[in-house]
Amino acid sequence: MLLLPGMLKVTKPAASDLNTAKTGQERTPFLGWNQIVFAFTRAADHPRARCALELPIGKCKRMQPSEIEIAMPRAQIAAVATYVPENLLTNQDLEKLVDTTDQWIVERTGIKCRHIADKGLATSDLATEAARKIFSQIAIDPAEIELIVVATITPDMLFPATACLVEKNIGATNAWGFDLSIACSGFLFALQVGAQFVETGRHKNVLVIGADVMSSIVDYTDRQTCIIFGDGSGAALLKPAEEGSDGGIIDFVHQIDGSNTEALCLPAGGSRHPASHETVDKHMHYIHQDGQFVFKFATRKMSEVCLKLLEKHGLTGSDIDVFIPHQANLRIIQSAVGRMQIDMNKVVVNIDEYGNTTDATIPLAIETALRQGRLKKNDLVLMATMGAGFSAGASLVRWSY
Repeated sequence: MLLLPGMLKVTKPAASDLNTAKTGQERTPFLGWNQIVFAFTRAADHPRARCALELPIGKCKRMQPSEIEIAMPRAQIAAVATYVPENLLTNQDLEKLVDTTDQWIVERTGIKCRHIADKGLATSDLATEAARKIFSQIAIDPAEIELIVVATITPDMLFPATACLVEKNIGATNAWGFDLSIACSGFLFALQVGAQFVETGRHKNVLVIGADVMSSIVDYTDRQTCIIFGDGSGAALLKPAEEGSDGGIIDFVHQIDGSNTEALCLPAGGSRHPASHETVDKHMHYIHQDGQFVFKFATRKMSEVCLKLLEKHGLTGSDIDVFIPHQANLRIIQSAVGRMQIDMNKVVVNIDEYGNTTDATIPLAIETALRQGRLKKNDLVLMATMGAGFSAGASLVRWSY
């Protein structure tokens, strides 16, 4: 067996298998070494291309495609940074706005306060602040960022993408990017999208951001939703894991189910219900939520995707060192943990400080775990989320720093 570092794992065929097809017979689909070289030398500066160029092309043998296995590097989370606005909206503040109490909110959600952006502060502003903190943590120039993926449901505007605004703000002049909209599942989904570009060797530095100004779409006369949401952002830098390292993103399970979209949605502002006097009067530009349905879905689905991922790798909840769930509701988290039989001491909870920041909850929880010294190199980490769509996801990660 010949191993080309970071590129291909090749099993040499037996001599009897080489060039055995005869005229008039069905030919076996052999793949020549020269074809392998061609496939990986389209960019002269590509790290895998350099490996391929070292092949003795003059001594090429013909090979079957089944005898070639791509050996991809894992994508690792090299840095995480967050940003939240300074302004706080406490439960006591909400008591003055709607018929509620601090005790009622804490008992049903676990939330004590949430951060709220000043008027005029947009999602790109929060995302930019989180991204800039990445550059203070790790030695990388913004011009080295190759891809920016921003997960958000509160973009500054429908277009251009928030990723474009972040690119301009941080000076990532060599990056391309786009926004991803899948509500609370956004950050984990975006993390996997970014990881694919790292694992295939296409990019070395991918910036994944989850950011939302939820206060811009919350109706502060609706007790069911205004107590839940806050504003915030978080960024993660993805890089290839070092050769021989076990660190990085191991696997994921993601799902969507569009059969009950009306249970959690923002009805107007899109092509079905463009903004009009009627949509504004009916409060259709605010979050609409069937709280009971969402709660039932979340308590079932978050644990379901986690267990599916753990089973796939022969693991149980007891094998997990740190569990980082989406911070939607403390009771949802506790229910998921109970079904997976994970010790609550391994669970990161900060919903009391931030509320549900939608796309920012996972990076904010990662930052909390790092700050508290609960997340360490080589820890086996399970991250889980659920959101509108409906959507759900789980990611298994070996922590890299």
